[in-house]
Amino acid sequence: MRILIAALLGAMVLFLWEFVAHMLLPVGQMGMRLPQNENGVLQAIAMDLPNPGIYILPSLDPAKMNDASTVQAYKAKTASNPLAFVVVSSAGQDLTDMGQNLAGQFASDFLGAILAALVLGATAWGFGARVLGSAAFGVFGWLENIVPQWNWYRFPADFMVGNLIEQGVGWLLAGIAIAWWLGRRR
Repeated sequence: MRILIAALLGAMVLFLWEFVAHMLLPVGQMGMRLPQNENGVLQAIAMDLPNPGIYILPSLDPAKMNDASTVQAYKAKTASNPLAFVVVSSAGQDLTDMGQNLAGQFASDFLGAILAALVLGATAWGFGARVLGSAAFGVFGWLENIVPQWNWYRFPADFMVGNLIEQGVGWLLAGIAIAWWLGRRR
């Protein structure tokens, strides 16, 4: 029960921080831009990227990676065109109706906080070390999930910084709540 309460407190703090980062500060939108011709882009996506999925442009068919002329043409195309990483989902979703997304985010935060509380609760560390341990979880997640997006798909640097701030500060704050609860006398 001690771990679950610590995790619940940590998840609540993390969820509140994510609200602040996305709704009150520019942290959650760092690196995101608005298209100059949104309707044109949406029409092109509907026509040329009709199925939900992730598209990388310019693209190279993995089955043709051993064809030297195809690879050369791809290299030329990447040298003269921007790289686009496009996530396409089905039409008809009301992105202003965030109830399900918020519930999913809190569930994700709670599961992450359970893992953090389990690990931190198994240590003999004091308050400060547990807080730093929790912050390290956030930085670890960023290094293993977000940095590869920059490395492989060229996500913008300001997006990377925003995610580091969101994860590092979020798990630092969650760690304060978790460490406080775990350090209480029974």
